[in-house]
Amino acid sequence: MRLDKYLKVSRIIKRRTVANEACDAGRVLVNGKVARASYDVKVGDVLTIQFGTRELKAEILTVQETVAKNDAALLYKLL
Repeated sequence: MRLDKYLKVSRIIKRRTVANEACDAGRVLVNGKVARASYDVKVGDVLTIQFGTRELKAEILTVQETVAKNDAALLYKLL
């Protein structure tokens, strides 16, 4: 699954276009490297997302195309 789509499905970022813009700006790292929106995420990848002065680190636990709102937090683990 594409990185921008994963960020939207997991509800880490609200909209896919915003996720795409964050990737283009270099604010999303996967395993310590700047990742493009088209990066294919895998289980075990560590995402680092910079929101202004805050930084969010999460490990991908599962990759699913669709998920219920209540189950979105089960796709990743905050580090």
